[in-house]
Amino acid sequence: MRILIFIALSILFSTNASAQKIYKTDFKQEADFVAYETEYKTEADVWVYLTDIPTEAKKRSGIWYFTDIRAEADYIIYFTSFKTEADWLIYYTDIKTEAGYTYREEDEGK
Repeated sequence: MRILIFIALSILFSTNASAQKIYKTDFKQEADFVAYETEYKTEADVWVYLTDIPTEAKKRSGIWYFTDIRAEADYIIYFTSFKTEADWLIYYTDIKTEAGYTYREEDEGK
């Protein structure tokens, strides 16, 4: 399952978008992906560093910029309270260099 999520993330972030502008929606049905915020680094699929500067948010970096304007977002995400509903498990980091995708040995061979 996690390898499928990794592949989906790889495809998603391999687009030509110059930034990862994210719009947070209140409606699951209009989201591109469903995310769950975890407090544990070890269970996260993506470690996200939030920036206030749109040009810092580069593709495949894990550095995200949240926009209030839906039309300028690269991706629309719905945050769920249930881990089992999520496409991604997100861990927020305060350290920019930690941002990115995780890879775990148990995913190998699945």
